[in-house]
Amino acid sequence: MISFQMSKRKRFIITSILLSLGFIGIQFLDNQYRFLAIGGLGLATLLLFIWSLKEGLGLNLTLLTLVLPVFFTVGIGLFWFLLPVSIFARLPAVFFYGLGIYALCLTTNIYTVAAIRTIALLRAARGVGFVLTLVTFFLIYDAILSLRATIPVTVLATSLASYPLFLQGYWTIPLKTNFHKELFVISAISSIVIGQIAISLYFWPVTVVVGSLFLTVTVYVLLGLGQARLEARLFAQTIREYLIVGLLVFLGMFIATRWGG
Repeated sequence: MISFQMSKRKRFIITSILLSLGFIGIQFLDNQYRFLAIGGLGLATLLLFIWSLKEGLGLNLTLLTLVLPVFFTVGIGLFWFLLPVSIFARLPAVFFYGLGIYALCLTTNIYTVAAIRTIALLRAARGVGFVLTLVTFFLIYDAILSLRATIPVTVLATSLASYPLFLQGYWTIPLKTNFHKELFVISAISSIVIGQIAISLYFWPVTVVVGSLFLTVTVYVLLGLGQARLEARLFAQTIREYLIVGLLVFLGMFIATRWGG
């Protein structure tokens, strides 16, 4: 029986192993049950992370630490359907998922602790969290664009999926436990911008992967600038650096596009 006095590290390892096994298990289900299984695995992720981080969670904004693990699980699960049916393609995905979950356990734990007191590892955790947030955005966008739904559905899906991810991404800067209006406003604005850019992809002959990458780079710019603003470090050089990255990706995407059909 699992002891309630179990150390956090042991809980993190158990969480990573159980979710990895669950991720492997859903691959043996029929296709008609896999989407439900992915949702179930997302719920399991939520419950296991609540258990793993129970000392640092409260009925406040620390609950935002649960957003990224759940979306990461769902994103990996949906992306799995797009991979070739080969052990050489899918085995690395399982390994990446397990490693990502463990990294998220460590990162979110640092966030919950840093919300209460100063901790030396916070900057490193923010860096890891930023990268995993971008990866999750890409996986979610790739799944949404793969549906090739109508413009309203795609815009709504990308905006709604982006909002909680932006919210947790921005929250990692102030790490305040109480309501912070600016976080919710800037997250809403960022999500609307993503939705508008998603519209442009319908008039641009790009592949799903390239379109997802372009949206993710846009997230990189928005999230980076937003975090710099919240950190009171939104200098001219910072703005210029992020915009240059966005411009270079846009130009690369423009050049690589086959306009002739």
